[in-house]
Amino acid sequence: MHLRFSQEIKSLLQRLTEQQLTLGEILAETSERGFSLVIALLVLPFLLPMPPGLTGPFGGACLLLSVQMVLGRRSPWLPRRISRYKFPRPFAQLLLQNLQRLTKILEKIARPRLKKIAKNPLIWRINGLCISWLTILLISPIPFTNPIPTVGILLLAVATIEADGLLICISYVITALITLLFGFIGYAFWLAPSLLPSMFRLAQL
Repeated sequence: MHLRFSQEIKSLLQRLTEQQLTLGEILAETSERGFSLVIALLVLPFLLPMPPGLTGPFGGACLLLSVQMVLGRRSPWLPRRISRYKFPRPFAQLLLQNLQRLTKILEKIARPRLKKIAKNPLIWRINGLCISWLTILLISPIPFTNPIPTVGILLLAVATIEADGLLICISYVITALITLLFGFIGYAFWLAPSLLPSMFRLAQL
């Protein structure tokens, strides 16, 4: 089964390897579906080692788009400073090379289901809220955790594009689990300064 997401993201990445487009131009071409499609495009790089300087523009743009979803907007908008940012062609080529592995997995789990849930305007806003929260976790300065919220964002973006209400519900559960995991990691970092002296003393015994 070929997903709309698979076809559209592949077509978009192929275009980006041929011509360097700005984020604003990408949004103009994708119209309403640009929310989920461009959010997916912006977070895909976080599954790979990120080149310096991309985290800010990509994370910021993703957060702005998801907040607009929370507000119920259907036509995406980005500030001029971010919309002028050009998607790097070499990185688009790298994503295109690795895309098939991702889409194979998604094609096994995503399909149009529970469309009444997927098409509900309130669900659109809740999806935006979850993506906003996961993006905040994504750009938080916790090392080696980027792929974790990225998976949650991608699932929500794909479920929205494919009108998969069941996958949307599953994504909410995954968002809650990711939140708990980050809470545990944050708590561990908070405890670390007080635990380190005790560990050193034990090591010296």
